[in-house]
Amino acid sequence: MRSCASVSRVRRLCLEISFVALALSLGRAQQPSSEPLLDHMIGTWILHGTVEGKETTHDVTAEWILRHEYVQIHEVSREKDEKGQPQYEAVVLIEWNPKSGEYACQWLDTTSGAALFTQVIGRGQRDGDKIPFLFKMSNGTVFHNTFAYNSGTDTWQWILDGEEKGKLNPFARMELKKK
Repeated sequence: MRSCASVSRVRRLCLEISFVALALSLGRAQQPSSEPLLDHMIGTWILHGTVEGKETTHDVTAEWILRHEYVQIHEVSREKDEKGQPQYEAVVLIEWNPKSGEYACQWLDTTSGAALFTQVIGRGQRDGDKIPFLFKMSNGTVFHNTFAYNSGTDTWQWILDGEEKGKLNPFARMELKKK
């Protein structure tokens, strides 16, 4: 028959092992991405610039989701429509494939052309501190969306262009700054 002191030591050892296991599992859940450029996108931001030549300001949040597999960007314009709803809202998912070095992006938004985007995944390869995505729509149009990170100012430029007959047409020029 074991003494009370022995049982107490076994329980304490089990408790200590449980705490170590919990700490290790939490450490794995919070591990940094394998693509550090995307880590710079995480946070709360103000997006300001022009879309089709009109000034606009949006609030943006970006976070890792689904076990650090995707960056989810939620973008909401401060401008309101006639019903008091945001004029524009988007949810953007970005992932990086370490085997191919390719990024994929799905852009879901409230514009009338959203049906074109929900059918398309933008793809791109990192170019320095830029991620240039190319979206090829089912109707044959091509759209360029480049995220460019500036480490000196900890800001992002969002450069969006439509392509017509091989020529780029500026659509939006936006800057993302920490809130």
